[in-house]
Amino acid sequence: MTEAIKLTTEWDKTFAKSDKVNHKKVTFRNRYGITLAADMYTPKDADGKLAAIAVCGPFGAVKEQASGLYAQVMAERGFLTIAFDPSFTGESGGEPRYMASPDINTEDFQAAVDFLSVQDCVDPEKIGIIGICGWGGMALNAAALNAAVASTMYDMTRVNAKGYFDADDSEEKRYETKKALNAQRITDYKNGGYALGGGVVDPLPDDAPFFVKDYYDYYKTKRGYHKRSLNSNGGWNIIGCMSFINQPILQYSNEIRCAVLVMHGEKAHSCYFSRDAYADMVNGNKYTDNKELLIIPDAVHTDLYDGGGKNAIPFDKLEGFFKDYLER
Repeated sequence: MTEAIKLTTEWDKTFAKSDKVNHKKVTFRNRYGITLAADMYTPKDADGKLAAIAVCGPFGAVKEQASGLYAQVMAERGFLTIAFDPSFTGESGGEPRYMASPDINTEDFQAAVDFLSVQDCVDPEKIGIIGICGWGGMALNAAALNAAVASTMYDMTRVNAKGYFDADDSEEKRYETKKALNAQRITDYKNGGYALGGGVVDPLPDDAPFFVKDYYDYYKTKRGYHKRSLNSNGGWNIIGCMSFINQPILQYSNEIRCAVLVMHGEKAHSCYFSRDAYADMVNGNKYTDNKELLIIPDAVHTDLYDGGGKNAIPFDKLEGFFKDYLER
């Protein structure tokens, strides 16, 4: 049975509605019984069974932001697509709210593929996935039989266990982090609720590092603000990501057989995630001919959310990738 979730009927995206596709809201369940909400985009005048793509991310965003833009543009190019809210966020179900899980969120992608595979207008043998930011790592973790794209990827297990740029990669730092999180658990239990960690900082300090300014420019301005986005508002629960510390999601990435495109902005603070993930994925892998790392010149992290005003998202490349590996 699906949860009773409320879906908005208004067009409340951060991007304009295309007149080249049909749009509707859909829901589906993952194997934990959580009902996920998604926007489905179908090419107008589509005929026959289509190749399909499931899109999610960035981490702390909602389907009305970057993932919806990717889904709509790929539908304009002939694919049936869905952009979905992960468990516990946006319009999707799941309690308590604003929690993240390397297992459940990987399952969200797999459930999206399940849903697409039973649609009458979808060829179940031609389904791919796109993960943006933190969901780029989830997409790689879910990649088994489906062509996958990781865009401006974060490895959320790495950043939670080691900090940004691996600056906190020590037993002492991880101990202090776990100690603080466990203390917060007790506080939350006593209070009967979960304290939020805060979204993107606002107001923006003058001395904020560039990547914080980059996030602010997207999540806190008209460019990308959305009322249901965690990053645009109060953020995840403080303890929301604690399970990522001990659960590396890319442990067996070099056993991925399906086609994978990893793409990242050259000037993104996060580019090291994609460079290292790609190197690990091809190291000792018997299936490297269908793997590619694409570094996009002059692009920063959020440029691959919405193009950054300079058409940074290589949609021609994405279209070619999925046509090569889904429609052959």
